[in-house]
Amino acid sequence: MRALVTGGCGFIGSNLTRELIRNGWTVDIIDDMSNGHLELLEGIKMRVVPVDLLGNFYENKSSRDQSEVHVIQGDFSHVNILGNIQESKYDIVFHQAAIPRVLFSVENPSITTDVNVSGTVKLFEACIGNVKRVVFASSSSVYGGADTLPTNESNPKNPKSPYAWQKSTIEDVAKLFCELYDIDIVCLRYFNVFGPGQYGDSPYSTALSSWCNAIYKGLPLRSDGDGTQSRDLCYIDNVVSANILSATSSIEGGFKGKRYNIACGDRTTNGEILKHLTERFPHAVVTNAPWRKGDVMHTQADVSSAKEDFGYEPLVRFWDGLERTISWWDLENKEESNDE
Repeated sequence: MRALVTGGCGFIGSNLTRELIRNGWTVDIIDDMSNGHLELLEGIKMRVVPVDLLGNFYENKSSRDQSEVHVIQGDFSHVNILGNIQESKYDIVFHQAAIPRVLFSVENPSITTDVNVSGTVKLFEACIGNVKRVVFASSSSVYGGADTLPTNESNPKNPKSPYAWQKSTIEDVAKLFCELYDIDIVCLRYFNVFGPGQYGDSPYSTALSSWCNAIYKGLPLRSDGDGTQSRDLCYIDNVVSANILSATSSIEGGFKGKRYNIACGDRTTNGEILKHLTERFPHAVVTNAPWRKGDVMHTQADVSSAKEDFGYEPLVRFWDGLERTISWWDLENKEESNDE
């Protein structure tokens, strides 16, 4: 199978790329590197190509090693990428790329709409009749803070930021395109993804990653409000699994733009996590901060539709995922060095 992973040098995209390679896929990445890091692909055989020079690269390369990832640096809606898609170079497009910063989208609604909406429409258009399926990375932010928990996909959308509205809009575009054109798109609504490879200062960072970063650097752990907020925190392996399962599903008639929650189906409070971290790492100090304006109090997903339609199951629950994340940050050794 041949795949294009947009945003493949980011947290989710890089983890997805690793698993695709392990499963024998041939993978191209397109990433403008605004939030991507080549070190997240460390250990993978890769070739870095500027998107403007893609034509020359193909002319001078006679064959391809299936295990070599082509990391194309540039805009995912660049004409050369659209050309690759239109030439049927890929079976599946995993569209992970976006400008993810909520605050940035509030301050720059037109710029982020150009990339997240207009750019994605161009990408979808190029895919018409040329790929088997598009897997679109949507977000639980489209709900805007649901009143019903666990929240299923029939819950009304109520986006609270341009970023959330952009994700919601592309879901609508996906459904429309599936009805009008020869294209199959599935939309995955991620809930609070965390795990190895997510830096504490990333636009997609959960509070958990920020706290791990703070422990690593000897900084205070910020607690907004009273810590009673709860989140359905989803370990990265679950999201990667959902992407591959939905991409390869033989669901009758295709997905036709259907939306699915991707999460664990449970929730953990900020206070519980902070208590665990401060007990485990005595040097960690919590500082209280005011409630964040517009912060959602609770998230918890109903994942039954994904389970039924393409066999999704959360592979890693929160506390196991936390242990793996702590190991990646090497916080145990960092704590020992602080004791010396």
